[in-house]
Amino acid sequence: MPMPSQPTMNDEQFTRLSDVIYNRAGIHFPANKKYVLESRLARRLQELDFEDFEQYIAFLTMGPYQMDEFQEMFNRITINETSFFRNEPQLNVFESVLLPEILEARASSKRIRIWSAACSSGEEPFTLAMIMDRSLGVRLADWKVEILGTDISERTLEIASSGVYSDYALRTTPPLVKSRYFVEEKGGWRLHDRIRNMVNFELHNLKDRLAAKRHGTWDVIFCRNVMIYFDDPMKAQVVETFAQQLASDGALFIGHSENIRGCTTALEAAPIPQGFCYRPIAMTKKAAA
Repeated sequence: MPMPSQPTMNDEQFTRLSDVIYNRAGIHFPANKKYVLESRLARRLQELDFEDFEQYIAFLTMGPYQMDEFQEMFNRITINETSFFRNEPQLNVFESVLLPEILEARASSKRIRIWSAACSSGEEPFTLAMIMDRSLGVRLADWKVEILGTDISERTLEIASSGVYSDYALRTTPPLVKSRYFVEEKGGWRLHDRIRNMVNFELHNLKDRLAAKRHGTWDVIFCRNVMIYFDDPMKAQVVETFAQQLASDGALFIGHSENIRGCTTALEAAPIPQGFCYRPIAMTKKAAA
């Protein structure tokens, strides 16, 4: 019995579908990526028993379950590639250079706020929690450490909230860290409750500027390896939001393959090798003086 052929998408359908994705999530699919949407959504059409993309687009935009389906579609068209202690040289810059400075500046309030934006399944914010734990040591009890992990995908946030991870997620985790903060159990590794309880998770769309403002000011913002999916206007909007929500002596960390030059006049690259770190311009001038 011959296998059913994979549904194909014409240019007009691709334009409509990519517009939906952009308008709701800010992710830009150029015309030469049409095959990506086709290939990643083909199985979904089969699951829904749809014959073509015309039916699927109607279901996604006019059906009663359109928001639920957008979540399902988003999980399939994005690659949530992450791990604990990803890009360790950059994390070392955070831990050894920026964090001591910020902790000293917050010595009187003993409060530090960190936002891990587009955190996927939680490896990044939990990594930051471990860094805070070992940096503060016994002093942690005296500090109010707020770490928020946000993402647009409900599925990945469910994984994050569980605190259970596979060997693959821990592939870049130093052995001593692994033994200190995880317990092996059937099917994976479970984070110690002390670390799990340091992080809160929340559904958040980076296009939603009002939602970002509701959380107030952050001392540190991590947003790594997501802005590569944005076009220039969306990237500028997101970076400007970060700049507005960042403390005057705070720091924004981005991915090593990302470039936000020209996106804002409020932030400037900090002159720290391997940092990929941006700070309010007043701070960079002070550091250079």
